[in-house]
Amino acid sequence: MKSRRQHSSKPSIRQAKRQSTRSYISWSQRARRLQFGTRDSREPFSPPEDWYEPKEDGSAYRIIVQPPGEGYRHAVTPEQIRRRLESLPQRFLQGLEFVQLSRMTRKKQSFPCYGMQWGAALYLYPLEKSLEEIFYSPPRPNVLNEATMYGGRWDRPATGVWRLTWSPAAIEDFYLNNILIHELGHLVDDRNSTYTDRERYAEWFAIEYGYRPTGGRQARRQAVQRRRHHNQ
Repeated sequence: MKSRRQHSSKPSIRQAKRQSTRSYISWSQRARRLQFGTRDSREPFSPPEDWYEPKEDGSAYRIIVQPPGEGYRHAVTPEQIRRRLESLPQRFLQGLEFVQLSRMTRKKQSFPCYGMQWGAALYLYPLEKSLEEIFYSPPRPNVLNEATMYGGRWDRPATGVWRLTWSPAAIEDFYLNNILIHELGHLVDDRNSTYTDRERYAEWFAIEYGYRPTGGRQARRQAVQRRRHHNQ
């Protein structure tokens, strides 16, 4: 692909989510096929994120940390990101120049997602400090399964309400071994051009280099059992 790759985003698990008076668009259903690189010709282009010009000098990637925003927290630290990326085959990092822990803004609340790749940069978005996500429509099976794979816990606190709760360990696992690796998969993918093919490749990449090398289902089942035992 061209040096300025078409950026792609990891669809958020937040589906038709609302908190307080804020209204969240269903990312998984409505915007899953949306590419930020496309736009309505009648509307001015509004960049989804801070754009970083490629350095192309061979220097190591930088991690940029923005304030997460009131009521939000970053799911992982720069040191955790560095350690995780160091564990990967270093050929995957050759095109990576920036990792940004982004701030939450009013505009971003309208299309919530966990991560995005744009150019030579990866962006990771903050999560509510409560580590609870509220849904007002039934999450799809793949949404339920993906969260459960990484230790997210679902319950029904009220009629018409689905709640996804993360422990600190589970949300770190989800970001480090799914979101971060998924977005890196988009960065290294220089073969696919359609959204569907690029998304399929990134999902495979996250499983192959994120989920499986860190123990897969068995390791996460044991972690959940240990937490339950500790809480008793």
